This record gives sequence, structure tokens and C-alpha cells, in this order.
Amino acid sequence: MQITQLALSNYRSYSELDIKLQPGINIFIGKNGEGKTNIVESILYLTYLSSHRTSSDAPLVQLGNTSAYVRAHVDNGERDIFVELEINAEKANRARINQNTTRSQREILGIIQAIYFSPEDLDLVRGDPAIRRRFIDQLLVLRYPRLAGVMSDYDRAVKQRNALLKNRSNPQSIQPWNQHVATFGGEIIAARLALLSEFEPTFTEVYKEISPEKKAYITYKCSIEGPTTNPAENGEKILAEMGRVYSNEMDRGVTLVGPHRDDLLLMLGDHFVKGYASHGESWSVALSLKLASYQLLQNEGAKPILILDDVFSELDEDRRLKLIALANSAEQTLITVAVQSDLPTELTGHTFGVKSGSAKVIA
Repeated sequence: MQITQLALSNYRSYSELDIKLQPGINIFIGKNGEGKTNIVESILYLTYLSSHRTSSDAPLVQLGNTSAYVRAHVDNGERDIFVELEINAEKANRARINQNTTRSQREILGIIQAIYFSPEDLDLVRGDPAIRRRFIDQLLVLRYPRLAGVMSDYDRAVKQRNALLKNRSNPQSIQPWNQHVATFGGEIIAARLALLSEFEPTFTEVYKEISPEKKAYITYKCSIEGPTTNPAENGEKILAEMGRVYSNEMDRGVTLVGPHRDDLLLMLGDHFVKGYASHGESWSVALSLKLASYQLLQNEGAKPILILDDVFSELDEDRRLKLIALANSAEQTLITVAVQSDLPTELTGHTFGVKSGSAKVIA
């Protein structure tokens, strides 16, 4: 898979940008704040329909405009696809595929598959559970785009149920939303567990190659007892647990049961990575999570785009070598660096200079 052409209009710092990308390695060099990450963020938005830097779309739209546009020509090995996304600050986004308007922007999910690695990925290890939930859910959407709709329905149901709890509404008005949370939540938990059964051994093996001293593994911390890969069973357990904690939920005005309360527990030996691992071990775990994600998709026949955003200056030599090998093997890799000296000498390719809302080929 590769993007052959990327165009932005009124997106972040770019009034207009139109660049041709090449197979193999594409490098963006520019000082911090010049717009390198804006370029890769636009590709990630097409991948996940969300930004990794902001929770709302308004900051993506350049000041003075109501809409931003991201357009990409994608070669997936079988056909060329032209995908367009109109990002609106105050209304629903709109998408088109090969000039045809889609019923929902979610129809573009799966056209682009990308794995992204940046210094912020250390938050996967050290940050809040929401960051790890986002990680596994994004990987799920890469594999099964339809689950984006399930997650959206679940979030809507939880939000509505929380509003009723805060207003101390009667149980009869809350009951239908209990069922929605249980149905969609049961499916999400089942999907996460099924994914982890495949992902966790790959993650363990990748970490072993980077740092063999301790075994790394992942367990799933769930808000229900005995979660399974059966959505209906999970749904029943969610409803049962809701019954047990209902008075507490009413007091706090929030839903206390469901996949939005779960976590991935990252382990090294007998200890949690969070709060126990050294800085180097934490980096190894974060890197292993992303390398394992790439390998999992690759094992299924996919060839995801690899995006490495200002990451090489943060890694020691051994971890740099792992990323260098992957970058050189990927069908298409996008790399951002602040200065040329941050780029390993083993990596060469199509190079852009990024400055003041423009990106021009320099090599």
C-alpha cells in the first residue's frame, strides 16, 4: 500500500499543499512548528477518522475557514483509489471515494492502513488507561473497519446514559440505554479479547528480540468478571454488574461498567511496566507495541504505511536499528526529522524541506 499523491486545503498550517510521494522512504525535514507533523497527521486522519493530537476537529481547520480538505491517491496493489475528506468545524464531515459521495465518512475506513510511531507513544506505557484503550481500538478498526460504527454507537449510548444518571432519572428511562451499553459494549470486549489472543504472542516475541532479559506480556483488565469472546455473554454480564453498582452510578452520575472502564495491563516479568520499568524498558515496550501492530497486519497480507514522526533522536542504538530495518522493508515509509543529523545514515529517500506551510522536494 502506498499514497502516491497527497493534497491539503485549509488544513492546519497549509492553505494549499500538493505533493507526490514515492514508494519506499519519504523524508520530511523541518524545524519544530513548521508543519511536518501536520502532514502525517492528515494521513492518520484518513486512516482512523480522528486526530492523535486533538479530540475535536475544529483545530484542524485553518483559521478563517469553516472546512479543511484532505485528498489522497492510494495504490493498494490492486487498484488506485482517490479518497477525499471534508473536515468541518461545526457540522458532520463528508467523504468521497473516486468522486462518489459516501453515505458516511466511515466508508473510507480501511482504504489506508498506517502504523504510526512518535515520542508521544511513551504515553502508551506511562499514561492513562484511555490511551491504551485507544491503541487497541484503533488496531481493531484497521482490521475490521465496521467496528468503528459499533464504537461510535457505544460512546453515544454511554453519553446518553450518563446524562440520565446525572439528572437522577427514573430507572424506566435508563433501562433502554442499559441494553444499548450492554449490547455494543459486549461486542467491543469480545473483539478486544479476540485481537489480544493474536496480538499478545507477537508482542511478547518482538519484545524478546529487543530486550531478552525479561518477558513482556499483556493482560486485559475488565470491568466485568470472566469476559469472553462471546458478545452476548459479555452483554449479560454487563447488565448484571450494572444492577450491582446502580446506586453507586446514580450517586456519581457516570456509567461504571463497560469497555470504557477497561485497561491493557502491560507486564514485565511479575511487575507492571507502569511505575516499575526503567526509561529504556518503557521505550522498548512502546516500540514493541507498534512493531507488533505492524507485524500483525503484515502477517495477514497487508502492507501498511509506516510513519515515524521525530522518533530517532529519542532512541538508543539498538532500538534505532529495529526501526531502521522496518523502515527499509516497508512498502512506503514517511519519516519526519527536525534536522538532517537526526536521520540515521542508513535511511535515504525522497526528501522534502518543510517550512512555513510548504513542503518542497530537496532530494
